Amino acid sequence: MIIDCHSHVSAPAKLWAYKAGLLASRGSHGRGGVNISDEEMMEALNTGMAGGRLGHLPYMDHLHHDMHLISPRPYQMMHSEKPAKIVQWLHEEVNNVIHQQVQMLPDHFIGVGGLPQPSGENLDMPLAELDRMVNELGFKGCLLNPDPYENTGPKMHPMGHKYWYPLYEKLCELDVPAHIHGVGSHAVEREPYTLHFINEETTAVFGLVNSKVFDDFPDLKIVVSHGGGAIPYQLGRFEAGSLKYGEEGKRFSTRLRKLYFDTTLYTQDAIELLIKTVGADQCLLGSECPGTGSVDNPDTGRKHDDVVGYINAIDFLSDEDRDKIFYKNAMRVFNLTDVKERDKSAAAAQ
Repeated sequence: MIIDCHSHVSAPAKLWAYKAGLLASRGSHGRGGVNISDEEMMEALNTGMAGGRLGHLPYMDHLHHDMHLISPRPYQMMHSEKPAKIVQWLHEEVNNVIHQQVQMLPDHFIGVGGLPQPSGENLDMPLAELDRMVNELGFKGCLLNPDPYENTGPKMHPMGHKYWYPLYEKLCELDVPAHIHGVGSHAVEREPYTLHFINEETTAVFGLVNSKVFDDFPDLKIVVSHGGGAIPYQLGRFEAGSLKYGEEGKRFSTRLRKLYFDTTLYTQDAIELLIKTVGADQCLLGSECPGTGSVDNPDTGRKHDDVVGYINAIDFLSDEDRDKIFYKNAMRVFNLTDVKERDKSAAAAQ
């Protein structure tokens, strides 16, 4: 079985037209809403995207993926826009669209919602939406943005700051993970969003590892996108700095393994480095497809986001390690009880 923990919703243009309306009016026309029929949704899921890429469902078949945990398209989610209510309204509508797709295709999709995190605000709004996503929509996790200011200048609290504690407490109460993923970037000439993702995820890991978060919340589950950003590549630097404490439990590499990491990396060497650094138990298959990597790689003759192919080519992994990365870790971290039962039934039938 292949479960991709890092995939984003493929929605009809109606959803993004709704966003454009919110931005144009700044909410002065009221909330409104998005009404998408199941037929329109299926058309969007099967329609090819920019660059000649396949639609979402055909692309899943192309890469032999069984299930996708789908979440909002991060760069669309406008956390820095004002007033705060338009951020809330957009997130609720996107999460409703994800819920509709999960209801339509429960054997293909699992919901992971977006948290409305208006910059400069407290956590009341994201906490309320997290509760709705899990208890009403049945979602299995959420995206968490370390920089709601979207690179506009102000700096957000590090992820180890007490500002985030009410969210961590709620995540533990609901027993769902947060998947750290950057959102937008206003500094596009110096740091476009695709680079901002990596930089913010690097900073988030550093802030979490060098904090008391996992001492205070030992049951907290955090997944980090894009292989943890630059952390595996720069591990020696952070490890050396942590050794001054002289305690095994304070070593950066030891505390790093309290986090989980997706494999949304598009080179063989990068994926191997991640697994060697944090171990197979901490890695979940992720490819962000269809997305950035859904283009041909002339060096391999496959798609850049054919991450399954890279993992299958790693000779130091056992079959059990591959199973953990491909689906068992996702089932454990995201509490995919329904998928577990299907997996047991399939095994019994063989």
